[in-house]
Amino acid sequence: MIPPQRLAAAPIVVAGNQSYDLPAVGHGEDADHETATLSERVRLDEGLAATISGVPGVAHVVPDVSFHADVLADTGGSSVPGTQAGHSWVSAELAPYRLTDGVAPIREGEVVLDSATAGRIGAHAGSKTDIAVRGGVHSYLVTGIADAGRRMAGDAVFFSPAEAGGLRSAAGQVDAFGVQLAPGADVTAVSAQIATAVHDRHAVTLTGDARGSAEFARAAGDGELLIILAAVFGGLAAQVAMFVVASTLTLSVQQRRREVAMLRAIGATPRQLSRMITGESMIIGALGTALAIVPGMLLGDWLFGRLTGFGVIQPVLKFEQGFYPVVAAAVVGLSSAWGAAFVAARYAGRTRPVEAMRETAIPTRWLTPTRLWLGVSSLIGAVALAYLTITVVDGPLAASTAGPAVTLVATAVALFAPGLTRLLVGVVRRPIRALGGLPGYLASLNARARWMPMAGAVTPIMLATGLAIFMLYFQTTEVAVAEKQYSDSLLADAVVTSATGDLPPDLVAKVQQAPGVGGATAFVTSKGYNEKPSDSTQDEDGVDLTGVTADGIAQAWGSIVATGKLDDLHGTTIALPADLAQRLGVGVGAKIVMRLGDGSLATLDVVATLRTTAASASALMPAETLAPHTAAGAPDRILVMAKPGTGEAELLAGLRSQVGGADGVQVAGREALTKAFVAEVQANAWVNYLIVGLLLVYAAISTVNTLVMATADRRREFGLQRLIGSTRGQVLRMMAVEAGIVAAIGVFLGTLVAASMLVPFSAAVSDSPVPSGPLWIYLVILGLAVVLTVVATCATAWFTLRTRPSPSTLAPE
Repeated sequence: MIPPQRLAAAPIVVAGNQSYDLPAVGHGEDADHETATLSERVRLDEGLAATISGVPGVAHVVPDVSFHADVLADTGGSSVPGTQAGHSWVSAELAPYRLTDGVAPIREGEVVLDSATAGRIGAHAGSKTDIAVRGGVHSYLVTGIADAGRRMAGDAVFFSPAEAGGLRSAAGQVDAFGVQLAPGADVTAVSAQIATAVHDRHAVTLTGDARGSAEFARAAGDGELLIILAAVFGGLAAQVAMFVVASTLTLSVQQRRREVAMLRAIGATPRQLSRMITGESMIIGALGTALAIVPGMLLGDWLFGRLTGFGVIQPVLKFEQGFYPVVAAAVVGLSSAWGAAFVAARYAGRTRPVEAMRETAIPTRWLTPTRLWLGVSSLIGAVALAYLTITVVDGPLAASTAGPAVTLVATAVALFAPGLTRLLVGVVRRPIRALGGLPGYLASLNARARWMPMAGAVTPIMLATGLAIFMLYFQTTEVAVAEKQYSDSLLADAVVTSATGDLPPDLVAKVQQAPGVGGATAFVTSKGYNEKPSDSTQDEDGVDLTGVTADGIAQAWGSIVATGKLDDLHGTTIALPADLAQRLGVGVGAKIVMRLGDGSLATLDVVATLRTTAASASALMPAETLAPHTAAGAPDRILVMAKPGTGEAELLAGLRSQVGGADGVQVAGREALTKAFVAEVQANAWVNYLIVGLLLVYAAISTVNTLVMATADRRREFGLQRLIGSTRGQVLRMMAVEAGIVAAIGVFLGTLVAASMLVPFSAAVSDSPVPSGPLWIYLVILGLAVVLTVVATCATAWFTLRTRPSPSTLAPE
């Protein structure tokens, strides 16, 4: 949900329609229609106010415009912390803002500051302040201080209506209209009439919380991202939950084998036993689900706060948990419990009555047809998802398929865990006996005899370590590959930016005249969609567009031109990647119609085609043509290429002497661009870090629970050892060695599970099968797994051994 802030006092808001119907693929009834969200703000013609005002029930219409305006904290050009935006004073009533000091701005050079901004710089009515706006820094008279009485996502700077009209990004256009109603007018009825009046003007009528999307157009995309992330995390959490609960329940049923066998001996049928186990599990599952609702809500709020804090989603989104998410979570939790109980109940139903007479009955037959079929099916599914991840999915959300793929591999390993554990016990048994002394000898004997119960303890360790290794190294590999690709494709030797976010219009020409500069180009990015001609491969991601300066880009990127000339990028022209031009069936001299990011249609002449490389993955347009159709309305940086033989230090010195310091202009080397890019990628990486952290906490709890259950069940065995002469220390040392064996097998299998996806993924994206990332990550995971296993096992054994053994200890329970 995106609640309105600056537009909260307007019952109805009319804004540009951000949805765009892609050109249909196919013909007639078979045509396939897809909808995309336009990447830039869709603005409206200010003349639309007259149409809206004519609707019955409308009192008056207030246009709203926003543009970049940074209040400077000092004469050095540093911005006040926070985000400021410029507006016309006429839109102040939409928040509503109220003057707490001074008067409204009515002339050019006058402003009213938001109380938060004024407090940061100590401004008051009558003082002066410097504001960077539209590429220049100007001194303004503060005529008043305003406060809206609520917390805003950003601070506001209000200009006089006349000056705001000249500072807005697009002349004659507004961002939205706030509609104030006449007394007694019905919001729903008036909204419907306005929607009818503006239906052919690419506008939408918004009420309630939907009004927030008019203020924060890009936040809607964050909401979609949040839904995807919730689905990814929920799916993985459900798989892990069912996984570990099934393992724990199966171990519990194994420990109750005498009780289950006795019930079979007195006439209980397998179906009755299955219903008993399932019923017990569902009672515990229902109790656990009920207890988890409140902590789950608190955890959801905390997780949402982390996502906004790391910049993954905008903080303007409002976190809400209604009735349906709680019901869905309860259904998932109970379904996981039922699925796990079903697996455990099958084991109980196969128990034979004769096992009631055995003292140490440990099953040896584990590979049933069902287990074999499920294991092989999991491997086939993992291979399919792995292929999809490597060949199709791109970006930080690749974990949406890679994560389930690894989970399926882990599922197959868990299903075959008894056989794998028995095999690996045979491998490590001799070294343990040779190096472990008497505790090692006893531990090796126990491992050889108890390989089936040991497999139940190995499984959660394998799951935890496998997920941790995969998720962390998957992310570090993605970041390293993205950084390398960006660095390799970056042809600029320096970058010129502004601390205020705006570049003066004539700055490119000044940069080109600096000593050592071989070429300079403005740089602005956006997205567009092919209208005519179009092709079936176009999706909601559209075409990446880059705005450049023809002279500068021709010198730097001339080598990637396949046909045509980049010098001709002036006016309404475009240079297309060669593969896109081939799909569209166009070449140099052709005309194409493109829907730009703000919804505008542009007829463009194709002046060049580009060889498809990392540097030419986007189409090129003149910056002066593309920039007005972006939210900022201007380029945000200038890329500078050095003359042959000019070093970076010499180039930077020449640039600083020419343009450095003017209106907050900053000069930096190419590493600044790479660092900014990596910081953006790392912000997305926090999504996976949070997911893996929460999953690992759950897996760790399950691991400890399984180890405690498995160790506590050996009370009679410990008592017998004590009665025949073993000391408490000897038993504890034996258990420490056993815990080490369990941890070693679990970590080894977890490493194989992680490598099953990491190796092919790394080979596909980096031409190296070795994933990128520091070795210490693996060592820390290994160490935590060993420590957790040893501590959980030995602590439980220590508590069990506190009771002095006696012959009664050996009596069957």
